[in-house]
Amino acid sequence: MYTTINEDGILNNYANEPQIYYADYPSNEAQRSYSFQAGVATLLVTALVLVAFGVS
Repeated sequence: MYTTINEDGILNNYANEPQIYYADYPSNEAQRSYSFQAGVATLLVTALVLVAFGVS
């Protein structure tokens, strides 16, 4: 972080900017993992909605 002072004596603090990088396209194994996670999440949300309808 660095600080500047303007002519009125007001301090301005600036944060350090992180390095910018491009994300890599996920591998086939990572894509399969994401698909599995999406399936589990869909089942969980569906089950919660059905339980909510069942209880109400």
